Amino acid sequence: MIESIRLTKRFGDALAVDNLTFTVEPGKVTGFLGPNGAGKSTTLRMILGLNAPTSGSVTVDGVPFSQRPRGLRHVGALLDAQDVHGGRSAQAHLSALARGNRIPLARVDEVLREVGLAKAARRRIGGFSLGMKQRLGIAGALLGDPPVLLFDEPLNGLDPEGVLWVRGLFRRLASEGRTVFVSSHMMAEMEHTADRLIVMGQGRLIADQSLEDFSARHSSPHVVVRTPDLAELEPVLTAEGASVSREGSDRAGLVAGLTAARIGELAHRHRIVLHELTTRTSSLESAFMSLTADSVEYLAGEAR
Repeated sequence: MIESIRLTKRFGDALAVDNLTFTVEPGKVTGFLGPNGAGKSTTLRMILGLNAPTSGSVTVDGVPFSQRPRGLRHVGALLDAQDVHGGRSAQAHLSALARGNRIPLARVDEVLREVGLAKAARRRIGGFSLGMKQRLGIAGALLGDPPVLLFDEPLNGLDPEGVLWVRGLFRRLASEGRTVFVSSHMMAEMEHTADRLIVMGQGRLIADQSLEDFSARHSSPHVVVRTPDLAELEPVLTAEGASVSREGSDRAGLVAGLTAARIGELAHRHRIVLHELTTRTSSLESAFMSLTADSVEYLAGEAR
């Protein structure tokens, strides 16, 4: 378990993490979401003792990580897949980590096989693609067989097969009772991976809830209406408090604020023919973008 209590970090006048309180529980994949610059990486570094909090605290199973000897046996982490010595082989890199944490060297070959790098074990890391470096970083996180695992943007550079493999790996680790904490800015991917979401924006906590609750709360339903008489139906619906937007043609509209059943009743009452009446729920990615819109540091096409 990871527990953050009123965690705050300042870099000079910049407030990177602001009074952040949350708990990451074992047995679940917890997605750690937020736009770039939200404070996710700084929070992960404080969990690992790489940055000292300005105030507040964060513990792993009740103990600050910096107080744990042989840390890889307690927490495995991938923060930056590029932060490796390019002149070393994958096997030499992992062997050095194993020796420093008193992990049997046989474990090196085991994790290299698990992440699909057995045939590249003796190759220099400098020649690896980003996807291969991500796999090597995941191997390093798994090396000590730890109960807690942290991953910062682990899907960057992976091909579709690699993404599917990582999804399965995270779910398997969680099913074994481990704490799995995955930082990302891609809601669409977390929709297929996470059980719970912790969402940050500008250093502050925005949401902390299950994936199902997040979906129910932040994904708004709309009704697609297709009719040759949309011009007649639209004022009927707006009079009931709905909003109607055209969707691609003069015969299709997207209605918010009324159920499909109520729209059907109104159309029947006014003798308006309907060709389609379909409820559509906005994607979790759209919900995430809307929720964090005020926390985005840079907007494309907009000068600040």
